[in-house]
Amino acid sequence: MIDILISALSSGLASVLDYLSAHVLTCLVPAFFIAGAIAAFVKKEAVLKYFSPDTPKPVSYGIASVSGTILAVCSCTILPIFAGILKKGSGIGPAMTFLFAGPAINILAIIYTAWVLGFDLGVARAVSAVTLAIVIGLAMALLFRSTDVETLKKKAMAPSVAGACEAEKPRWVTPAFFALLVGVLVFGASPLDWVIRLSIVYVLTLAIAVLLIYYFDRDEVTDWGLETWDLTKKIFPILIAGTFLVGIIAFFLPPETFQPYFGNNSLAANFLAAVVGTILYMPTLLEVPIIGTTFGYSSGLMAAGPALALLLAGPTLSLPSILVIYRIVGAKKTAAYVTLVVISATIAGFVYGNGMLLV
Repeated sequence: MIDILISALSSGLASVLDYLSAHVLTCLVPAFFIAGAIAAFVKKEAVLKYFSPDTPKPVSYGIASVSGTILAVCSCTILPIFAGILKKGSGIGPAMTFLFAGPAINILAIIYTAWVLGFDLGVARAVSAVTLAIVIGLAMALLFRSTDVETLKKKAMAPSVAGACEAEKPRWVTPAFFALLVGVLVFGASPLDWVIRLSIVYVLTLAIAVLLIYYFDRDEVTDWGLETWDLTKKIFPILIAGTFLVGIIAFFLPPETFQPYFGNNSLAANFLAAVVGTILYMPTLLEVPIIGTTFGYSSGLMAAGPALALLLAGPTLSLPSILVIYRIVGAKKTAAYVTLVVISATIAGFVYGNGMLLV
């Protein structure tokens, strides 16, 4: 019994070392800084004000489908933000688009997926999340048009909110700042010789420091640090603990257990993966080691289609989140949303797994 326990704990530790030691410094640390900068320097109001039912659809759905990246939301924060934008007067369609795409297109999750599970799957996840989020949002708006009618009536009686003051720094500064941060991530994680990588990262870091010194005030830099730390302390411990637990689970339930169910790209396999993703609770980034280790994608035991279906359904839904969504929008909207997520994730996985989705 003790030998089994030691072996299980060793498996968990090996899983942590395998997924984190190779990716933390080159991938996750720069990604946390990027996500922190997004949270600090991009105002939520600048995005959420475009979610109204009377906003042109290309604008509202376009912004809603990518605002998970802009707002750096994760699975633990998407539900309260979703509830908040509904209260602020969002249309049901853009709100549901945001709810689906937010966790799935989280910048940390996309980077981690592409780096650990493969570039193709990472891009497929991002493209599918945006596309399906818009489809699901439009379907929800069509099914529940009366909700938007009521929202517009309430908006007509509400006072307008004045826009935020414009920042006084030159327009090129913020895009350049983000470009340099992304450069640190890209070159730090590249396969270049370590001397070349270190030299490039050093130069990019100096350029970031110059921008911070000359164009950002102390409060902005402090906010950036606090946002980065807030994301790190919320996500990183869960990732470590979850990856350790995944390794233990993999010891008792090796990937070969799931191969008969997820080892091909059939419609049934993709549907099962979507259903499992809908039920299973996966904190932000933990879906990557779960799919890679527990379900065996990294070892070739899980097919690409079911992996994508699980990546799409898993982050946005779980039994706990379904209960929360039910309390926010009611039984009918929740049932419709869950059904649309399962169907769309199944189709996306089937299309991607059978080579019909080019990314």
